[in-house]
Amino acid sequence: MAMEEGKEPVSANKLSLSRALTLRILVICLLFLALVVGLSIISMHSIRFSMIPQIAAKAPSTVQPWFEDANAFENFIRPPSNLMHNMNDTELLWRASFAPQIKEYPFKRVPKIAFMFLTKGPLPLAPLWDRFFKGHERLYSIYVHALPSYTGGYPPSSVFYRRQIPSQIVEWGRMSMCEAERRLLANALLDISNEWFILLSESCIPLFNLSMIYSYISRSKHSFMGSFDEPGPYGRGRYDQRMQPEVTLDQWRKGSQWFEVNRKLAIDIVKDTTYYPKFKEFCHPACYVDEHYYPTMLTIQSPHLLANRTLTWTDWSRGGAHPATFGKPDITEGFFKRIFEGQSCLYNGQPSTICYLFARKFAPSALDPLLGLASKVFGY
Repeated sequence: MAMEEGKEPVSANKLSLSRALTLRILVICLLFLALVVGLSIISMHSIRFSMIPQIAAKAPSTVQPWFEDANAFENFIRPPSNLMHNMNDTELLWRASFAPQIKEYPFKRVPKIAFMFLTKGPLPLAPLWDRFFKGHERLYSIYVHALPSYTGGYPPSSVFYRRQIPSQIVEWGRMSMCEAERRLLANALLDISNEWFILLSESCIPLFNLSMIYSYISRSKHSFMGSFDEPGPYGRGRYDQRMQPEVTLDQWRKGSQWFEVNRKLAIDIVKDTTYYPKFKEFCHPACYVDEHYYPTMLTIQSPHLLANRTLTWTDWSRGGAHPATFGKPDITEGFFKRIFEGQSCLYNGQPSTICYLFARKFAPSALDPLLGLASKVFGY
């Protein structure tokens, strides 16, 4: 009985040892399996990342950061080669509002004058302008805003060849006129070398050669935007009190549509979201917005930068809603002598007899006699 009783503890011990051994083997197997899986994962990742340089070498990315492109800076400062972009007005004005915060340019920059032509269709006086621009290619750039329906063009020999920008319908005296002018400014601002911006019509002519005009504008301490307070029905009488508080009656100004502004003021115009909505909503004929929007806005924001006069001579002596138009019979040396001799203004705070650099309105029939007088009278 003792021997039979002694056998039971021995069997239990053996079973316990067997189970422990089995569990230990299972743990070792699991650890080994985990090690194999871990090594496999590490190996796969090592192979994957080691292949990246080879793949990159075989198939280089088509997207490169600008700082890795040796020509990127040159591309940034180069003016657009094609003016017919696909940006809408919102995108264009946003892009044109960019301005560097460091005044010194890290490249040799020759400041240019942007000549911006607001037209209905062709430029009948283009041959005269071709002569005016000839030989001064580094000092100017040209932009033409015609009606979308105008599909004509200019010969490759003309300075106006492929200088037309994307345009929209323009209605005289309405906000679409100012929108077209902002569109011209925005396109011109895309060329970082444009420093001064002149708005002209198809009936304008230059009264001096380009060298003289460039010197006059580049040396001026002011931009040339006509801006004055007219108390009568054609001035203050057009003001709408609903424009307050952005524009008060005392701030309301009137001026010529044809202006010259520097780059700072051009950017101020294209980025404006304060005054533009007010004028668009509350200035309709008989409030002619193109006579009030820019003079009022710029007088409020930067009065010290304005000469408060225009550079474009116009004859309003005949009365009416439109100035006098001059055709072939009017184009004589005496006619222009009267224009030059009748000038008196301030230039950089000093009296000057040179006040107008351009004149309008000239009919297509005036082209031939203008070409005949250009060399002797205008110097080009």
